Amino acid sequence: MANPPKTRVDVHVHLTRYWRDLAGTAYRPDLAYTPKGLLAELDRAGVGTALAIAIQHAPNVAATLEEGRSLLAESGGRLRLVSTVDPTSGEEKIAEALALWAKSPELTAIKLFPGYLPFYPHDRRLDPVYEFAEQHRLPVMIHQGDTLERNGLLKFARPIEVDEVAVRWPRVQFVLCHLGNPWVDETAELVYKNLNVWTDCSGLLPNPTVRYFRETFEQARSLLTSVVATVGDADRVLYGSDWPLESIAMAVNLVETLPIPEEEREKILGGNARRLFRLD
Repeated sequence: MANPPKTRVDVHVHLTRYWRDLAGTAYRPDLAYTPKGLLAELDRAGVGTALAIAIQHAPNVAATLEEGRSLLAESGGRLRLVSTVDPTSGEEKIAEALALWAKSPELTAIKLFPGYLPFYPHDRRLDPVYEFAEQHRLPVMIHQGDTLERNGLLKFARPIEVDEVAVRWPRVQFVLCHLGNPWVDETAELVYKNLNVWTDCSGLLPNPTVRYFRETFEQARSLLTSVVATVGDADRVLYGSDWPLESIAMAVNLVETLPIPEEEREKILGGNARRLFRLD
């Protein structure tokens, strides 16, 4: 698509030099893992903007900001900057992150990686991060559910562990990534109960060459539909792909084929993200 609708937003992509084993994890072996390649995929899928999320393997916060600013500039503003911090690295590192973020007006959101790293979202060491997010109106995205790496610890990444911080920080907007899969019912309950909790549907689909891809696609569509039904609307559900793990076009197709009204699908595909991340 030569002129993609600027209204559609992929809230969950990764384009970083710190990605490990791209050949073994990308949804296709010949993936063009470059800004040009990513923008071309967004164009073909009709998506105008994406949040380029830094990953936990980045050496420090400064590196995430440097890389994010480069992507923002090279994409003409289409790839938005999302930084991360490891709360287990100590108070000094967290303070350093806050100081750097305060000088980064380009920052669109903060991402945390419990499960990949050994901490719960309600860890008190994160209080300065949540306070910063509240003051600067920055959504906090939290990895939830299954981890790509075998040494991840799932106990840290259950949606129910976010309930405490959602209650303690009611003016912070939290995004539970990946529908919290496999704990999708917990995610639906948290979004229903807490008006400051959102969820994205990224990373639900496997490599399209796997044996049961069609069955997995139908399962993901059913899970996403159940979340909308449980919450009662789609106002805090966000489209995301988790590229390079998942095809952007296939992730869009997952939302486009949901058995819900078209206006609800378009909210998921971009309207909600533009409101939450203040992209307009």
